[in-house]
Amino acid sequence: MIFVQYAVLAVRFLLELAALGALAYWGFRNGAGLPMKLLLGIGAPLAAAVVWGTFISPKASVPAAVPVRILLELFVFGSAAAALFAAGRSTLAAVFLAIVLIDTVLVYTMKL
Repeated sequence: MIFVQYAVLAVRFLLELAALGALAYWGFRNGAGLPMKLLLGIGAPLAAAVVWGTFISPKASVPAAVPVRILLELFVFGSAAAALFAAGRSTLAAVFLAIVLIDTVLVYTMKL
């Protein structure tokens, strides 16, 4: 059982990295002009990382209650899926969101 828990947490970590990558991809792809591409491509994942580190991470400086944490997680992951969709990667967005939903259910049912 411990192996399954570690696997679920490893998938969660990879999803967090993928979310940051998706937001960066969207920003660099959709910004108009180099300054806007840099602002969005760096700013969007940075904002998501700040939210994650401040409220969601295990050592968060402002730990959120479980319902709020779930909503914030789904907001960050949903933003990443929306970014992929806006960048023209709708199939990838759907697959990403499906994996996020499955992993979120597993994380909270296993109380990880």
